[in-house]
Amino acid sequence: MEKRSSDNRKKREPKSSGLSAKKILIGIVTIFVVMLTGIGCGFLTASINTKPNLTDDIRPPASSQIYDINGTLITTVHSAENRVPVTISKIPKNLQNAFVAVEDARFYEHSGVDPKGILRAAWANVTNNGVSEGGSTITQQLAKNAYLTQERTLKRKVQEVFLALQLERQYTKQEILELYLNQIYFGQGAYGVQAAAQTYFGKNVEDLTLPECAMLAGIPKSPNYYSPLNNLAAATERKNLVLDQMEKYAYLNGSATAKAKKEEINIVKKTKKDEATPAPYFIDYVTQQLIDKYGADAVYKDGLKIYTTIDLDMQKAAEAAMKELPNYKVDENGIQQPQGALVAIEPHTGYIKAMVGGRGSDQFNRATMAERQPGSAFKPFVFVAALENNMGPGTIIEDSPITVGSWSPQNYERTFSGKVTLRQVAEHSMNVPTVKLAQQLGIDKPIYYAQEMGISTLVLEGAKNDRNLATALGGLTKGITPLELASAYGTFANHGVHTPPVSIIKVLDRNGKVLEQATLKEKSVISEKSAYLLTDMLKGVIARGTGAGANIGRPAAGKTGTTDDTKDAWFVGYTPDLVAAVWIGNDSSGTLNGMTGGRTPATIWRLFMQKALANVPAKDFVKPNGLVVDNTILEIDGEKDKPAKELTDKEKAEKAKLDKEKADKAKLDSKTKTKTDANQNGPDQPAAPTPTAPEPTNPNAVSKGKN
Repeated sequence: MEKRSSDNRKKREPKSSGLSAKKILIGIVTIFVVMLTGIGCGFLTASINTKPNLTDDIRPPASSQIYDINGTLITTVHSAENRVPVTISKIPKNLQNAFVAVEDARFYEHSGVDPKGILRAAWANVTNNGVSEGGSTITQQLAKNAYLTQERTLKRKVQEVFLALQLERQYTKQEILELYLNQIYFGQGAYGVQAAAQTYFGKNVEDLTLPECAMLAGIPKSPNYYSPLNNLAAATERKNLVLDQMEKYAYLNGSATAKAKKEEINIVKKTKKDEATPAPYFIDYVTQQLIDKYGADAVYKDGLKIYTTIDLDMQKAAEAAMKELPNYKVDENGIQQPQGALVAIEPHTGYIKAMVGGRGSDQFNRATMAERQPGSAFKPFVFVAALENNMGPGTIIEDSPITVGSWSPQNYERTFSGKVTLRQVAEHSMNVPTVKLAQQLGIDKPIYYAQEMGISTLVLEGAKNDRNLATALGGLTKGITPLELASAYGTFANHGVHTPPVSIIKVLDRNGKVLEQATLKEKSVISEKSAYLLTDMLKGVIARGTGAGANIGRPAAGKTGTTDDTKDAWFVGYTPDLVAAVWIGNDSSGTLNGMTGGRTPATIWRLFMQKALANVPAKDFVKPNGLVVDNTILEIDGEKDKPAKELTDKEKAEKAKLDKEKADKAKLDSKTKTKTDANQNGPDQPAAPTPTAPEPTNPNAVSKGKN
């Protein structure tokens, strides 16, 4: 028994030693954690009680400088700060509630930082549902804007949190809200709610109506985009969202919300832009991107050096070409109509080389903000979906009547041509075969490729959406901006690889520190073969089809687009080195008096491209290895099929028939060229009758894609 007891003691001894070692290890770790905590607290205390840079208090404001791609100074940007502080008693309760509802719904409940708000914003971002209120509280925003730099570092975020807690200890909620509403930037040089009320509505802040309060509260999220002087449609949509938030948090009832949404708002007249400033729309576009990222004070007062992608020589060519716009009328805002936009992009890098957002007499950038119906300029997404699904330029499609529900789409001529090739459909912008292609493929495929190439405005859910066959002809719920359409076509020029638009190459602070530098972002969307075949088809649009007016004497491809009521006219085209989109239309109501994409838009595109590429050697698009293309009807892969010169008797007969149809078509076109194109409505042909096309089944499609 004693021996067993002795053995048991020996077995227990190592366990006792292990426990002691574990206690020692825990003690060491505890001491280490305490030391780190102490050091961390010291760092945080220093961060809280010390401003990021003491020299900020004594260094004078400096204008930022914007350069073009060649390092040439374009302009300096600065803001004569327009700020008139007012007490909280003069700020309408509706305006206070609007800001709380849209920016920080729990403002009166938290102590400066809102963990629930952070989690809510994070969840909305993860689930991709969007978020009306951000994760930062009003107090945090005040701390950031009033006391800190805009750098995105962990140290600055920690400082922001602790400053917010400190502000909440020192000031009441009403005092914090007053400081905040007098601090924030509203665009147009206006800081604070009083200056903003005068800038946008021409009245003092205490006189604002409920709809005006809601609109004002929606602006700071993106002062350029949501400015009613720049983009009234976006400002109105944002105002309605603010009203919905006010109702959600019980600041309004349903009837008050509905009434406020319908009430008309009078915006002050737009001020004319300084036309002496080169590329004014592009400068605004870049400035707003920087404000969104670094804040208005950083852009207007911190002396940034901003190197952009714009090429001033190309910009001058774009502005000169846009002088071809006709003059129809002056609208109620004193702006000449029709308006237009041109944007040019280098397809391999995404660099924006030229941008014209209008006639230069207002601040609405139509190149980036105008969502317009593309008409048949959308058809290439249908064609490329076909090519990606093992069809080719020589694929035969039956051009014959079709009815979808109550909609019977028509070709421009109101005739049918029987068997036609995909190449002919593209060159002559045929509607019915395009609809049949989309029906066969499923409209989701063209939509998918459009989105992968950067089109962000397509609507896929809800009662009004684009998942219908009218989309194949460019009849969309919302429309497309010229910038996004140019970027999408750049995918075709770049061998099937999409590169998003880039406007800023590099940003330096006043000390020369690099704040950001652009990196190439590429995404392969379609095969190199499909990109080349589509390009080969669209070359025919310029050589023989609706875009003959865009011929620049070098290899180029493109597509016309005209809506059925001629409210919008487009030409989008590209060479291996440059892609450009031209849009013309009225800002509000009115047609283009029969103008089609093959007319003035193609002419403007041609004039611009000829000057922009004057010093660039002409070159053709690179053909993928192993690909043989018959210029007329056939696409044959040399590894799978016979060469084009070895056609069978049946193929020869088919080719002869198509050649005859083409010749007959050419004769008919030559007879109609002398006719006027007034009231022309349909494909971008020189002239033709003006039938009234039946409405598509989609009630949201305001354009039927006639070109």
